[in-house]
Amino acid sequence: MDTPARRSRRDVSPSPELAIGVDIGGTNIRAGVVAADGTVIDTVHAPTPHSVASLELALEGAIKQLIADHAVSAVGLAVAGFLSKDKTTVQFAPHLPWRQARVGVELSQRLGVPVVLEHDANAAGWAEFRFGAAMGGENVVTLAIGTGIGAALVIDGEIYRGSFGVAPELGHLQVVPNGRSCPCGKRGCWERYCSGTGLIDSAIELLAANPRMSTPLARELRQDPESVSGRRVMVAAQEGDPLGEATIAYFARWLGVGLALVSDVYDPDLIVLGGGVGSAAPLFLDEAREHYIAMLTGAGYRPLARIRRAQMGEDAATIGAADIARTTLAAERSH
Repeated sequence: MDTPARRSRRDVSPSPELAIGVDIGGTNIRAGVVAADGTVIDTVHAPTPHSVASLELALEGAIKQLIADHAVSAVGLAVAGFLSKDKTTVQFAPHLPWRQARVGVELSQRLGVPVVLEHDANAAGWAEFRFGAAMGGENVVTLAIGTGIGAALVIDGEIYRGSFGVAPELGHLQVVPNGRSCPCGKRGCWERYCSGTGLIDSAIELLAANPRMSTPLARELRQDPESVSGRRVMVAAQEGDPLGEATIAYFARWLGVGLALVSDVYDPDLIVLGGGVGSAAPLFLDEAREHYIAMLTGAGYRPLARIRRAQMGEDAATIGAADIARTTLAAERSH
């Protein structure tokens, strides 16, 4: 287990306000001790095992390493999957082995510390709302644009989860009727056009429609399309590659269309873009904003949502999960 930048408890004053946040990804576990102001004090990283028993042992081990050096009040787990509305059960997680698993209760019993579950996109969105780009917002949509689109919605200072705890699945809004097939079973989902994988598919489609293009990116796609990543497409655009630029323009179009749809439904005052692709917002944000304004119902007669880049980076879900665990525990104790 890799434990970079570990610090002894002697170096950090113990505080009942400290909590641990754990971002459980399909590849890696990122656990951190987080102060009440959102500062990450200590971290532990480990690979993500793929069986229930080994995953829970890995989580227990990572958390115990941090507990040994820090007095913490609670632990928050950020999980990419469907949670029950009371956040006690992981119902389904596509990249993790849990199915209808009462992870929080079981892990809390093993650790002797309260454990709170949260959807990873909600945790990241909450971190932006509490400490980052969404501070001061009233109704905020946060989008994590990476391999797909993760989304969180904060309304009047509260995370919105819907009737059954799975909202908002904005990445699976249909923006292109009968469009690209999606692993979710539908066609034309927003994340099939606005994501890292969407960038690759768009570049391939644009090249097929313009077979005479002879740019560095075009040659790479002809030679070995499997080797081209969404990041490579973005770099090509930054370097002035015509195919890369056309792909980013296509991405910006559908991003703007989706943002207008989201704004028509939720009317947010603030939209925050994060994730690996979202971090490259300067490439496409101005053009996406133009499409957003053009598609927004009543544009010109209503206020526009501000659109900002996320600020919390790769620690967002860790920070948000810790803060949610801390505030959940404080609310329970006040009652």
